[in-house]
Amino acid sequence: MVLQPFFRFVLSVSLLICLFISYSPTASSAQESGQNESVLIFSKTEGFRHSSIPTGVEAVMQLADKENIYAYHTEDASYFHPDSLESFSAVIFLNTTGDVLNDPQQEAFERYIQDGNGFLGIHAAADTEYEWPWYGQMVGAYFTSHPEVQEATIHVLDSSHAATSFLPEEWIRTDEWYNYKDISDEIEVLMELDESTYEGGENGDFHPIAWHHSFEGGRVFYTGLGHTEEAYSEPLFMKHLRGALLYAMGAK
Repeated sequence: MVLQPFFRFVLSVSLLICLFISYSPTASSAQESGQNESVLIFSKTEGFRHSSIPTGVEAVMQLADKENIYAYHTEDASYFHPDSLESFSAVIFLNTTGDVLNDPQQEAFERYIQDGNGFLGIHAAADTEYEWPWYGQMVGAYFTSHPEVQEATIHVLDSSHAATSFLPEEWIRTDEWYNYKDISDEIEVLMELDESTYEGGENGDFHPIAWHHSFEGGRVFYTGLGHTEEAYSEPLFMKHLRGALLYAMGAK
């Protein structure tokens, strides 16, 4: 009888520990807000850091909220663990640069995509993980150089996609226009840059700037747009990101 309070105490502590271990802030927050799906926004940088990252994160979080999607932002690479990633339908790399994931985190992300989940890469996502060939194949290309920010014309090649269906055939806008290397033959190009309309293009007649593809069971979308802070208040660009996000999340 004397030991009964002690056992009750041990039981209470054990229950608290179990609750703490099993608690997922992302999943719980989504449930509490009535949102059924979650997306992880990742903006860690180990190279150049875009000043537009805070603006971009806020804009994408607002976009997701309008679609009843819970968006969680982090620069903590430890989220790339099977137990954490399973909470998310898609992962967004928003202007990441450099070597942002270690080997176990890379393995966890590969399994995540292979399990049928989605990826959305924005702008400098192509300037990331050069020593991880799987990543480059997934994104569809690597960044190689860029001229100064300037106006250029985009040719919309496919207007059937949710990320392009509302765009004019020739979309004139200002951004930092990436040149690419190791462009995959597997990508489905939605938009190309017209290098005759600006200075500094190095890809020639085939200069993709936004594309998607199925990759090892997952859904991948990449857009080269999104360098400037102004882009994230541009209605057409945000509609472009909306369609890209819905695609990455598997929306019909």
